[in-house]
Amino acid sequence: MSAPIKPLTQNFAVAPQLGPDDMADVAAAGYKSVIINRPDFEGGPDQPTAADVSQAAQAAGLQVEYQPVVGSAMTAADVQRFAELLRTLPGPVLAYCRTGTRCTNLFAASQQLG
Repeated sequence: MSAPIKPLTQNFAVAPQLGPDDMADVAAAGYKSVIINRPDFEGGPDQPTAADVSQAAQAAGLQVEYQPVVGSAMTAADVQRFAELLRTLPGPVLAYCRTGTRCTNLFAASQQLG
């Protein structure tokens, strides 16, 4: 896998941008679900789309949710949706964005909801 996975808890980890070719490795590493927090084309036309990654994730047996969040404009609704995904998706869950920081911030904020 091209990108490093950074576990934050036993059941949740973050990663920088992943692509379709990474999904089999994500599944092999034991993850059951992927949350895509990077909006399509945020990094330009060469960025893998959520649809392409989702298709590869499903083919690898992963559940996947596309929740695009603009890093500089994270909202309370974004945090609530992220918390809901963490409650409902089978774990362990891997979330990714451009660097992993946005997912880390979403996770930290979601933990404050109780």
